[in-house]
Amino acid sequence: MPTPQVGAAVIVEVPVLAPVILAASRSDKMRRFVSAAPGTKQVVDRFIAGETVDQVIPIVQDAAAKGLEVTLDVVGEDITTVEQSYAARDAYLELVDRLKALGLGTKAEMSVKLSMFGQALEGGHELALANVRPVVEAAAAIGTTVTLDAEDHTTLDSMFAIHEELRKDFPQIGCVIQAYLFRTEDDARRLAAAGSRVRIVKGAYKEPASVAYQDKAEIDKAFVRIVKILMQGEGYPMIGSHDPRLIAISQELARQAGRKLDEYEFQMLYGIRSDEHVRLAAEGHRMRVYTAYGTDWYGYFMRRLAEKPANLLFFARSILTTG
Repeated sequence: MPTPQVGAAVIVEVPVLAPVILAASRSDKMRRFVSAAPGTKQVVDRFIAGETVDQVIPIVQDAAAKGLEVTLDVVGEDITTVEQSYAARDAYLELVDRLKALGLGTKAEMSVKLSMFGQALEGGHELALANVRPVVEAAAAIGTTVTLDAEDHTTLDSMFAIHEELRKDFPQIGCVIQAYLFRTEDDARRLAAAGSRVRIVKGAYKEPASVAYQDKAEIDKAFVRIVKILMQGEGYPMIGSHDPRLIAISQELARQAGRKLDEYEFQMLYGIRSDEHVRLAAEGHRMRVYTAYGTDWYGYFMRRLAEKPANLLFFARSILTTG
């Protein structure tokens, strides 16, 4: 699969550093170096909620107390065996059991990457569908749901087919679309139907110019066009952005479409713009925090560093000043 990026903005905002960091995200040598660096834990804790379900549950409870909701992501999509795909399925089923026991089902949904469920393996489409179905079923049983994350463009037809198949029995299941792909406006029109749940983000992978916008301004324009399509549709839009300008534009498009505050939501990453999470919730918006946890944190962590130069500088300072 192509090397993941945090978002399309990386292509423009960090043209030199981002490819280097993202290449390092697949390097075992760099994994060992970063894991052993004295300042790593301090920075990892900023973006990763914990390694176990026990560590992430208090964060869900704290978010609920602040009027926030969460979507939980068990990190570790780079799997190579069928057995690992079963382990991923079981990790999510364990999470559902804990949410059920604590009565948190309505406050926490789950986000899954189908690659983690075996999509890239031989027979991967059927394997991923078979693995994710019991997770979606278990989530529905406790009053919550699952959103299928978007990965690189070569996987999207499979993801959308699995989404469509699961919606037959679980109409509340969501999916993600990426603004920087040329195809996405058509996808948004198709998905903006009654009962659908669609998260729009700028983009999650480094894509070629043949399939995706490369310029930040063009990506932002596409993002706005797609939000407008979703707001004017009959589904439930989920706006995944930390950009204050795009958030304000999305609010205005929701107002123009006559949507009430509970008819769409904003989503942001755990550890990024936390004050904004609380501010939006205090204004009456539904605000969901994308919260990753697990032991295989390295790839996710490196993508957070690639997202903004400030994150990389924060990490560098931590290494230099720790120990």
